[in-house]
Amino acid sequence: MMTPLPKNSVRGSSSGVAIMAVFDLLGRKWNMRILWELRTTAYSFRALQERCDGMSPSVLNTRIKQLIEAKLVEKSAQGYQLTELGADLMETLDPLRDWAAQWESTLAK
Repeated sequence: MMTPLPKNSVRGSSSGVAIMAVFDLLGRKWNMRILWELRTTAYSFRALQERCDGMSPSVLNTRIKQLIEAKLVEKSAQGYQLTELGADLMETLDPLRDWAAQWESTLAK
């Protein structure tokens, strides 16, 4: 499975527009969870697997490879961690999390 990247055709868009590539990448099962778990600290493969509810090693390996290719995750001496770009992405998503909470509240009324 190819990693969704800008300038490539992705699910839902053949235009190669970067925003569509990031939506495709983040929409792939487990990718957001992995980024979320790595937002504050690095984890070894096994520790990350445990934090992600014990997902299969093959799936975790595939997702990590995609996130590394997308330059959002890197491997360091401490384990897997967000790159500067990955940390920027997680920070950029903060307003969207706030919006989602507001949306949830509105729907509950």
